Amino acid sequence: MNIRLNGAQHTVADGATVSALVGGVTGRELGADGRATDGRKLGVAVARNAEVVPRSQWHATALAEGDDVELVTAVQGG
Repeated sequence: MNIRLNGAQHTVADGATVSALVGGVTGRELGADGRATDGRKLGVAVARNAEVVPRSQWHATALAEGDDVELVTAVQGG
């Protein structure tokens, strides 16, 4: 199915979750709590259709055709 990810068309599998999307984009495996299983900080926030999706809900939040997703990565520095 097709979604918009950070303003660009993006294809994901039917039934994909926010967790699967974040894992695919970052290349890291995520646990059910939304944290990276390697123990390192992920530094990612997600909004779906202009509403923030709490990390604890990533695993349970299914994406739908036409969703607008913003994935923001924290950057350190000044």
